Amino acid sequence: MKLFQKDSEKIIWDQVRPNPTTPVFSNRASNGYRKLMMYLMVFVCVTYLVYTLKLLNTSSLACGEHELIFSTRNSLENLTLPPEIVEPEKTELKHVVFGIAASAKLWERRKNYIKLWWKKDAEMRGIVWLDNPVETQPDDSLPLVKISGNTSHFAYKNKQGHRSAIRISRIISETLRLGMDNVRWFVMGDDDTVFITENLIRVLNKYDHSQFYYIGSLSESHLQNIFFSYSMAYGGGGFAISYPLAKALETMQDRCIQRYPGLYGSDDRMQACMAELGVPLTKEVGFHQYDVYGNLFGLLAAHPVTPLVSLHHLDVVEPIFPNVTRVKALQRLMLPMKLDSAGLIQQSICYDSSKGWTVSVSWGFAIQIFRGILSPREVEMPSRTFLNWYRRADYTAYAFNTRPVARNPCQKPFVFYMTSVRLNSTTNMTISQYARHRVPHPTCKWHMHDPSNLDKVFVYKRPDPQLWDRSPRRNCCRVLESKRKRLVVDVGLCGEGEISEVVK
Repeated sequence: MKLFQKDSEKIIWDQVRPNPTTPVFSNRASNGYRKLMMYLMVFVCVTYLVYTLKLLNTSSLACGEHELIFSTRNSLENLTLPPEIVEPEKTELKHVVFGIAASAKLWERRKNYIKLWWKKDAEMRGIVWLDNPVETQPDDSLPLVKISGNTSHFAYKNKQGHRSAIRISRIISETLRLGMDNVRWFVMGDDDTVFITENLIRVLNKYDHSQFYYIGSLSESHLQNIFFSYSMAYGGGGFAISYPLAKALETMQDRCIQRYPGLYGSDDRMQACMAELGVPLTKEVGFHQYDVYGNLFGLLAAHPVTPLVSLHHLDVVEPIFPNVTRVKALQRLMLPMKLDSAGLIQQSICYDSSKGWTVSVSWGFAIQIFRGILSPREVEMPSRTFLNWYRRADYTAYAFNTRPVARNPCQKPFVFYMTSVRLNSTTNMTISQYARHRVPHPTCKWHMHDPSNLDKVFVYKRPDPQLWDRSPRRNCCRVLESKRKRLVVDVGLCGEGEISEVVK
């Protein structure tokens, strides 16, 4: 029994005690299992930690975004946006008021000049200021007529002048006192001044009407400018005064006039007051005083590269077109003006190389054809078809360069005056016709084509309202192939590299 019990215990013990000869694989397996469980627990803990941190961060960010949105919304509510930039309205005819100096004695004749340019139905505003009452008709197509105020209390001591100069010098101030609204510019002129109003507006749009501006031009006579002033705008050619300057002038002009009783005219009195105000003359050479006698052809055929704004002394010079009255001649000039006012009387110079001719086009007015080749430098200079205001033919009496009509008898120009003009609405091209002015020419022995064989010249030109929005430059012209006894010329903007030269 004891033996059996001992054997049984030995068996149990042997089962429990490790056998040195048994492999350790089961031991290692159990160790790997424990490690795997440990890694799994670490992974779960790390995952939990990362998830927790991310959750906390997301909550904080959401809160921040909410605060940011709320703050931005409050800022936008309190934000004052800058005012929208509005382009200023361009000056138009409705912003201009004309003051026209006239006399009752000359009214019946000179009112016809005003009718040429006055547009009663185009929002034009202006006053004709007279010395005495005149008869008027409601359908006269003229501005309102008023009588100037009494100026007898102003001293006038110039023995060569007339005291009406005081009355005329006060026209701008008297017009201002009428209290018209929406005025930017006051424009002064005489009853024998003709304005090209479209070009006047083009010039005024170059300047800020809210500033002080005194705009006009000089006399053609060097002596006139010396006797009066090279800093003075001549009123017959017209001048413009901005509204703020007119207001400043009105407050002091009567006192100013009293200080200059010895001055001759209205223009120099106006300039004297401008000098006291410290405002210089801004020169625009398209305002034409025309202090000359005789024929304006040389001046008009070589007009400077600037818009034609005004013509003056039309009772003194010859009609600008031959064989018609002065008014009829100006009515003819109004035809091309209506189609292309920007290009009116603008000069172009080109050459007919096959015939050896120089061609000068003054669009809407006249064409000159010269035998031989004349340089643009010479052709753009006015020829002396006129006399100085002091009846001198001496070229030193002018305030600009001039040239003789012809340096050689063979180079006396053949002149063709405009007779008609029309617009081709399909091609948007003007077609103007010029007929030869038949006057005797000196005998020429040059062996070349004779321009006297031509009867007519036709000019094709596209209207260009934006001509003066670009830098000043003459248009170019090209002589085209044409039939016998006529010449055809194309006028327009110069192409790339195109200049006035003889093309061989």
